[in-house]
Amino acid sequence: MSAEEPLFRVVRGVPTAEELAALVGAIVARTRPAAAAAPVAASAWARSGRPTGAAPAAGAGAWRASGLPR
Repeated sequence: MSAEEPLFRVVRGVPTAEELAALVGAIVARTRPAAAAAPVAASAWARSGRPTGAAPAAGAGAWRASGLPR
């Protein structure tokens, strides 16, 4: 495709300037890469479920200690 060759052409009909602008806008919007969705922050309810750094410790009596407040 050369620099002088049009990207697209109207085969039938006589579109108005507004119709061509709508067509170009639709093509440009369709060819853009989709924006990555912003990461969803965890709610306060989910964050309070297991505090960070409070991994269960293995060993004797660990099952009993896991239910005690820290």
